Amino acid sequence: MHESAPLRIGSALPDPPFELEGTGQTADAVGFDPAVMQEVARRLGREYVLVRYEADDFDGIFGGLDRGEHDVVASGATITEHRRTLARFCRPHVRSGQSLVVDRGHHPEVRTVDDLAGGTLGVQRGNTSEPVAEALARAGRIASVRHYAYHDILTALDDVAAGRIDGFMKLEPVMRWLTRDRPGLAVVQTGITQEEIGVAVRHDDTALADRVDGALDELRGDGTLARLGREWLGTDAPGTTTAVLA
Repeated sequence: MHESAPLRIGSALPDPPFELEGTGQTADAVGFDPAVMQEVARRLGREYVLVRYEADDFDGIFGGLDRGEHDVVASGATITEHRRTLARFCRPHVRSGQSLVVDRGHHPEVRTVDDLAGGTLGVQRGNTSEPVAEALARAGRIASVRHYAYHDILTALDDVAAGRIDGFMKLEPVMRWLTRDRPGLAVVQTGITQEEIGVAVRHDDTALADRVDGALDELRGDGTLARLGREWLGTDAPGTTTAVLA
């Protein structure tokens, strides 16, 4: 693709604070990923265009690269060995980890996944929490895993609040954001995993990967990436496991 063409960003909304729908007079998405990729596009001299991914399984977003639906994926995507078979990842720019959310009223005693014996843990399909929860179930540390479509995360949290499941697992920044207005729910454990997050491109698009890496290096060097991390991901919050990578 010509370097002056728009830079099309594949994004699975909503996944705050990585990406969420704008409010007020604009329908544009906001959040950490849009803010970062708008800066990347500007440095590459290309127009930023967001392409919404709406399927139920997050990992399907990487197929859009090969189909030409978008040029990059920037959607809070953890880099895993499996995902490396689906796309080429740029150097990671964020580190975070899975967290556990429970309802304080239903489970005042739960502090970690070790307190969920006999319980049901919810995850999203295609999310990196899924294999973590499934491993817990195989080891007998929880009774079962309930899988939710990617866009049913608020339904999952409703189920936690109603006692229909015993907990939900997802990256810490997302869980802190989504439980802000749900005082009955609490993020009781963080750092369950340590995961690196990055931007992905088509496997054979090494030129674009190199250019995105160069733009991200500029954002690191001038402090923009650190500022956006503080603004959106709470990287300066006490006790957080989330950090922007230098």
